[in-house]
Amino acid sequence: MVFKPQRFHDEKPVVELEHDNQEPLETAVARQLAISQGIDASRISVTASGTTIFLSGSLLDESEIDRAIEIVLAVPGVEKITHDLQVG
Repeated sequence: MVFKPQRFHDEKPVVELEHDNQEPLETAVARQLAISQGIDASRISVTASGTTIFLSGSLLDESEIDRAIEIVLAVPGVEKITHDLQVG
């Protein structure tokens, strides 16, 4: 059996890198896509990184992709969209 000395005993951890919580923006975008007319958002995945939204999934046609981008850009806090949306 190997005994290792205790480390960080009674010391508070130091945060080296802290990420902002992206969940509120992702939720707002997903909610807007879900309630908007003109698209079926059930096959779209939404991920946020800062003020950039990443969309992936598939929609029925090109007009739905254009509509989804329009909806996402209207959400407060979104500055940029990157998508990998497919027709199919």
